[in-house]
Amino acid sequence: MRSMTGFGSAERPAEPQGKISVELRALNHRFLDVRVRMSRELADLATHAEMLARERFSRGRIEVIVRGEGLASATPVLDRERAAAAYRQLVELRDAVAPNEPAPLSLLANVPDLFVVSDLPCELLRAALRTVFEAAAADLDAMRAREGTALARDIAARLEHVRAIIRGIEARAPEALAATQKRLRERVARLTASAEGTVDPVRFEQEVALLADRSDVAEELARLESHAEQLSALFAEGSPVGRRIDFLLQEMMRETNTLGSKSSDVAIARGVVELKVEIERMREQAQNVE
Repeated sequence: MRSMTGFGSAERPAEPQGKISVELRALNHRFLDVRVRMSRELADLATHAEMLARERFSRGRIEVIVRGEGLASATPVLDRERAAAAYRQLVELRDAVAPNEPAPLSLLANVPDLFVVSDLPCELLRAALRTVFEAAAADLDAMRAREGTALARDIAARLEHVRAIIRGIEARAPEALAATQKRLRERVARLTASAEGTVDPVRFEQEVALLADRSDVAEELARLESHAEQLSALFAEGSPVGRRIDFLLQEMMRETNTLGSKSSDVAIARGVVELKVEIERMREQAQNVE
């Protein structure tokens, strides 16, 4: 488990006298949001830097800050074949329209695209940027792993408290159900006595059984325990688990709400309140998990 927040940086030499530095800042975000800031001499590599971030990360807001120092600019190179062809055509035109006029080389200054920039320096910079980016990403991952371990410990401790509450409610549930049935019987007996009437015993037992079914929380408790077990298993995974944790906690909150609506027992009601508090705290922590 890793945190979504963290910081990583690295610096490496690039070309004979220059260097490239990369800073990575990771923040909470539901999806992957990459933002890139480049120094002027590396502005053409912004798309490449964003691609590196999208290859490396799956969730969170990732800020990529790239700086270059002392980088040699790409040197323009004369396209000799194009220049020679252009000059030959200029000479041919001179011979056709003004044979005695000179044809100085300065005429080539008006011909566009005779100088080109070699792709080799750009490729070297891409390779250097990837190397620095990977080092910064490893630094960031190390910090996120440390924070993720702390988050896992906190959520696991709260999960153990939740499971203890669930066990307490499980132990209390049969007694609470019996008490509900007893209150119903006593109420019916009082109504029968005051009205001097009779109650169909078969119908009465059917109503008691129906009430018992509506008040039975065993199914909700079983699902809560199942979700807790699945949640506990996610702590050891190395892949991003934040969304699965959030889903399981949402399901646990839903089961807890159902549990509270089905039982009128005071002790169970207190347990439901504790469950909601702990699950909400876990959800807050889970927002930081990748």
